[in-house]
Amino acid sequence: MSHPLQENPESDRASIYHSVIINTSKEMMCFSDFPIPAHFPNFMHNSYIMDYFNMYADHFQLRQYINFQTRVLSVKPRPDFSCSGQWDVETESRDGKRESHVFDAIMVCVGHHCHPRLPLSDFPGIETFKGKYFHSRDYKTPDKWRGKRAVVIGIGNSGGDIAVELSRVTKQCFLSTRRGAWVLNRVGDNGMPLDMVFTRVTRLFQRILPYEFFCGIVEKRLNQRFNHALYGLQPRHRFYSQHPTLNDELPNRILSGTVLVKPNVKEFRGSSVVFDNGSVEHDIDLVVFATGYSFSFPFLPSHVLSVSDNKTSLYKYVYPPGLEHPTLAIIGLIQPLGAIMPISEMQARWATRVFKGLNKLPSMSVMMNDIKCKEEEMAKRYVTSKRHTIQVDYVPYMDELAEQIGVQPKFLSLLLRDPGLWLRTAFGPCTPYQFRLFGPGQWEGARQAIYTQWKRVEQPMKTRPIPPKETRCTYSTYLLSLSAATALMLAVILNRENSQEYLQYPKMLLDKLKSHLPA
Repeated sequence: MSHPLQENPESDRASIYHSVIINTSKEMMCFSDFPIPAHFPNFMHNSYIMDYFNMYADHFQLRQYINFQTRVLSVKPRPDFSCSGQWDVETESRDGKRESHVFDAIMVCVGHHCHPRLPLSDFPGIETFKGKYFHSRDYKTPDKWRGKRAVVIGIGNSGGDIAVELSRVTKQCFLSTRRGAWVLNRVGDNGMPLDMVFTRVTRLFQRILPYEFFCGIVEKRLNQRFNHALYGLQPRHRFYSQHPTLNDELPNRILSGTVLVKPNVKEFRGSSVVFDNGSVEHDIDLVVFATGYSFSFPFLPSHVLSVSDNKTSLYKYVYPPGLEHPTLAIIGLIQPLGAIMPISEMQARWATRVFKGLNKLPSMSVMMNDIKCKEEEMAKRYVTSKRHTIQVDYVPYMDELAEQIGVQPKFLSLLLRDPGLWLRTAFGPCTPYQFRLFGPGQWEGARQAIYTQWKRVEQPMKTRPIPPKETRCTYSTYLLSLSAATALMLAVILNRENSQEYLQYPKMLLDKLKSHLPA
């Protein structure tokens, strides 16, 4: 396995540039039973993430089970698969030695950032271009482009990051976008990580309010930070119709003129680039195609899992529905609006239970209907794009997987027995620890992790002591909290079959809630 930072990474391997900082915060992206150290920054440089992976592997003593520097050449069902469910796997070590193995179950975890999509046929005249061009996968540092003129095509997360970084050293950087994008900031209200707003309350409002109205609320907030139309970024689509771009510096770079936003590239003419609006930029030295990736599984037979136009059929994005035995699971083939690591972990937890026979998959017809419904929902919501074939929303998808395993938070039970924890899980950020409170794989440290999550958010920023100010919460704040708690309690109770049983305990419930509120 090649290192993702090396200058010439192996083909079909993920690759990153040196300055990459993760776009999900540490509390939202950690594994559910292993919090990221409190002193680590909230949005980590890739070196911190590597440190965390090493810490996780050491803590759970995983290295002894991993064969590094090994390439998987093929994965095929055994001749007796209909009886055994087993797989023949051929591997190749770093020194070229090939070996055959038999495995009871397979997890495919290659992700979807391995095969760069470089649509040169969409850009007439590229063969005449006199400068250098490559896919964003091959970008590492901006140093060699000092004083040059560069064009970045694509405004996804990589395109935005690379444009910003190049703009610090180039004579001029142009950012070309076909559709525009809504741009989010890592820093949310009061300086807290933006993705900590992923709560079930937010999700509830998203489900209750009309789609156009909710999009309008979000878009208004984003335009209060900077006017997307004025900056040439506003897309035609609504906020929830395309994966947004996360970039803290892009508006500043546009404001300072070091990044100029351009429409789609129409054609190349030698060292000149012609854009759709007729404008031409001359003497271009570099073009970076931040045009995304395609996914495929060349080591799997097509009858096991086929991919067409960046689409494949998987039950809940994990299981090929046509296998006689569910001993193959695809992990991490999703593009979440939120962190991918906890989702991949949840998928793996579900897969291991299915492999062991502890959980059963439904019938073929049920799985195909689920796949069809998800495809229709995606087509209805998102702009047509190869990028939008594996989209999921963090909270509902995590809950959907948790239901399969039996680890979803039991809110009514928490409300009656542990109101403080209930408040933090129902109204606080939907951190991965919530899915270790109940059921298989329950972790005794989950409650404490939830209670201390905001302390871990604050700790890396407390590098200069500031005397705390005295704050007073008003009676209306307490009344609002109690009203919200009561409303949610009734909503939960009235949707359960055993509602009458729980309605017998209003006094007990109020007494417990009062113990968690100031006098």
